[in-house]
Amino acid sequence: QVQLVESGGGSVQAGGSLRLSCEASGYTASIGYMGWFRQAPGKEREGVAGIYIGGARGGRTFYADSVKGRFTCSQDNAGNTLYLQMNSLKPEDTAMYYCAATDARSGTLFQPLYVLPHYKYRGQGTQVTVSS
Repeated sequence: QVQLVESGGGSVQAGGSLRLSCEASGYTASIGYMGWFRQAPGKEREGVAGIYIGGARGGRTFYADSVKGRFTCSQDNAGNTLYLQMNSLKPEDTAMYYCAATDARSGTLFQPLYVLPHYKYRGQGTQVTVSS
């Protein structure tokens, strides 16, 4: 089992920045992918950004088109904490943000961003609110 705990959400004005953190614990050696998805009220869950863990693509990141160039997904050196640096925030970025992880082997998932909301493990979420 893997446990995920997010932190760093909050309220910010448009154009501002926030950094989300996700601390992973438990059997983290099994993780092949980690990432972030979000859900706004009345909308579908949406994969935002993710990272391959280990394997030939280890460290490679992937992003939704809506956040490319503004958001950066990264890990600490120990590999237990995932970050999402969010810059140039827009009101449409307002949502609950969730950290997610799966024990699928790195490189085996087709469209890992698309299936991110369905990863095996997820945290409780942290709210991000962007005002205009």
